[in-house]
Amino acid sequence: MHVIVDLCVIPLGVGLSVSKYVAACERVLQEAGLKTHLHAYGTNVEGEWDAVFAAVKRCHEVVHGLGAPRISTTLRVGTRTDRHQTMDDKIRSVEKKLHAAADNDG
Repeated sequence: MHVIVDLCVIPLGVGLSVSKYVAACERVLQEAGLKTHLHAYGTNVEGEWDAVFAAVKRCHEVVHGLGAPRISTTLRVGTRTDRHQTMDDKIRSVEKKLHAAADNDG
């Protein structure tokens, strides 16, 4: 099953800066061959269900391995059965509507 997730892995007990942990998790997602889009408060990830969730587990393993005693992760998950849709498809759909609205205003 194809899935798109919004993933935010938050290491706790490691101080104020968490960028090295975020970078480590990003490497895990890239090594898993998943399509990703890093944003200011997490990462969008798309791929097959088992591969995505195996990578999320691996992120936890790697971040713990870097010394984070605790991790709090938020995860939003979307699937659909009516058609295949990518992250890019979702963005293009909104951008198309934005452009159409702008054209109608002018």
